[in-house]
Amino acid sequence: MIDLTSKHCKPCEGGVSAMSESDAQNYLRQLPSWTLSAGGKSIQREFKFANFHRTIEFVNALAWIAHQEDHHPDLEVGYNRCAVRYSTHAIGGLSENDFICAAKIDALLP
Repeated sequence: MIDLTSKHCKPCEGGVSAMSESDAQNYLRQLPSWTLSAGGKSIQREFKFANFHRTIEFVNALAWIAHQEDHHPDLEVGYNRCAVRYSTHAIGGLSENDFICAAKIDALLP
């Protein structure tokens, strides 16, 4: 399988089908820390940090990736954690873009 971190997101304005749950499971093999939602419409992961400063540092780096790829997650940020959820809203489910961004976010951490 191609390294997802070397790929870039493609614009998605709808008009295509969302990824099947089976295809999503195949992509998740490259992202073992992420989980597929019930129904297979999104992927998510929670990141833990030592303190608020480290959390926001991560969120800022994640925001830079989202801006560069023009593909944006849903975030839930707390003092020492950040929950990230990806779904391609224009198609009501998952696309390769979600997995590309998840891989790039994983690459932020050792």
